[in-house]
Amino acid sequence: MADQAEGKDQALETNGGHEEDQEPQHAHIELPSTDASHSHSSAPLVSSSGWDGKLRMPPRHAVLTNPDILSDPEYSDPEAPPVDEIEADEDLLDDYPPDTEDIDLVHLRISSIQALKLERFTNLKRICLRQNAITSISLPANWGEKLEELDLYDNLISSIKGIENLTNLTNLDFSFNKIKHIKHVNHLHKLTQLYFVQNRISRIEILEGLENLTTIELGANRIREIENLEPLHQLQELWLGKNKITEIKNLSALTNLRLLDIKSNRLTSIDGLEDLTNLEELYASHNAITEITPSTFANNSKLRVLDISNNQISRLANISHLKDLEEMWASSNKLADFREVERELADKENLETVYFEMNPLQLSAPAVYRNKVRLALPQVKQIDATFVRV
Repeated sequence: MADQAEGKDQALETNGGHEEDQEPQHAHIELPSTDASHSHSSAPLVSSSGWDGKLRMPPRHAVLTNPDILSDPEYSDPEAPPVDEIEADEDLLDDYPPDTEDIDLVHLRISSIQALKLERFTNLKRICLRQNAITSISLPANWGEKLEELDLYDNLISSIKGIENLTNLTNLDFSFNKIKHIKHVNHLHKLTQLYFVQNRISRIEILEGLENLTTIELGANRIREIENLEPLHQLQELWLGKNKITEIKNLSALTNLRLLDIKSNRLTSIDGLEDLTNLEELYASHNAITEITPSTFANNSKLRVLDISNNQISRLANISHLKDLEEMWASSNKLADFREVERELADKENLETVYFEMNPLQLSAPAVYRNKVRLALPQVKQIDATFVRV
């Protein structure tokens, strides 16, 4: 896992370090990541601020083609000059042989899919049309049984239509569009990865038939309630960051879930995880959580990564049974007692990374903070953003 925590919001900030430590550097990272889930794409999956939908901040930059989606979703100015668009034509595809299986047309101001005359590519398995000005989907009917991946990230699509024949899809990305409702995808029985990051979705619905789905991303929408996920028995990753959720609930059917991201919501507790016995990674930073109760992680003994940063937690408690813990992120809380840190974490042989900066632990005595962490947790290799010299 190690790199799974790349770019956490508060994470890769500096800690100040002592001379016995190495120079500060960015936390080690590797994700089922942006690039894992979109491994064939040629452009970074990030917004203009560097956010990739999971609230990670990798050191790379991209400019959204349609930035109004972020700043004001309802924006419309009838007096504005016309957008400088280039309608796609055959010239864009001159370099592709007729038997190609993979097409990438990224950031080319394409507004018409039909003008591409895609029907000549009868063996196509993957097409990426990211960062264009596409408003509607019109794909060749003869692609139905062959196309496996469709990437429409960062366009101007408001309604899901035109994918009725694509029954062989395994990966579908509608992130950074204007979609309000999840519709017309439940016939995609082979789908394993589905992305709706940064749209206008207010409700999780109509997912029946997606029994093979392993990853669904719904970050940065308008969702208030976790619901209607029961059909997704194979789901392993659920991304719900940056919504308006107040309670973790209705997850009992997701017994294969390994990763839950629910950061930047409106949670006051982390109750509701009791049926997620295979959960390995939990990201719950930037909420209003006040405590970890005895029942919070009672059934989550497989947790390897726990992120509770930027909450209101005053006591580190009830995690001593998490023997497999590898990373503990608890920055920007109200933790003040090093005895709790030692009691809860000292026996974790696999624990390599801890974040406690911006707690009273650090703020009250910054000069001795790192040494105290090292004394309490001699096994760790990284304290905040700085690696520990062996």
